[in-house]
Amino acid sequence: MTDIVRVEVEGGIAVIRLDRPKMNALDADMQRRLLDAATRVSDDADVAAVVVWGGEKVFAAGADVKEMSDMSYTDMLEHVRLLHAFSRGLAAIPKPTVAAVTGYALGGGLETALSCDFRVVAENAKMGLPEIQLGIIPGAGGTQRLPRLVGPAKAKSMLFTGRHVGAEEALAIGLADQVVPADQVLDAAKAMVAPFVGGPAVALRGAKEAVDRGLEVDLQTGLEIEAQIFSGLFATKDQKTGMRSFVENGPGKATFEGA
Repeated sequence: MTDIVRVEVEGGIAVIRLDRPKMNALDADMQRRLLDAATRVSDDADVAAVVVWGGEKVFAAGADVKEMSDMSYTDMLEHVRLLHAFSRGLAAIPKPTVAAVTGYALGGGLETALSCDFRVVAENAKMGLPEIQLGIIPGAGGTQRLPRLVGPAKAKSMLFTGRHVGAEEALAIGLADQVVPADQVLDAAKAMVAPFVGGPAVALRGAKEAVDRGLEVDLQTGLEIEAQIFSGLFATKDQKTGMRSFVENGPGKATFEGA
């Protein structure tokens, strides 16, 4: 039986591959495996960047509705912890991440993509949060991450109607960062993060942390977070290497150790 979530590493880039026929429905088992994969790539020093990919036809068509349909309130109080754990785990990967989206990315599928730093989207992509059509709302971060990305009005338009957004609209509103033909999605996603391989890994982690934590607090607190991370980077080898190289050779020529 094919592993429904697997990690493949090549050239410093890890691909987290979703592979649960037919539509990559995100049941509890798949959510746990995604959390495990996020932990694995986070801890792997050989991984500089991460691509989350659902395959050639579909990214993920949503959570497993059959699994959830008979859950009670108390059942969901427990299950929602897992929904948040797997999406938070993906968002917390301390390395650049990109979702490679082909076909449908709906409900939990879109929430998975929203947990990444970037989204490369196929021309045939359909993205949305249709939970309202089931009488519920998104439960894996969609109501929080989508408005932070596209703004509250555009997010409410999607959330209140459950409508699907095509690739061009996704690009226009900032939900997608790049649109490419469907057969180029994975390669384009890898190309987007390839420049981070061999980069200053600690500084990249710091930049991601500063942005993500800063979005959760007021400006003054965010500036304090930035100051702490900025100062801390002066304890790294890469800071010494980068500045010495700049002074001696000009910008963009440093070779970093990631330490």
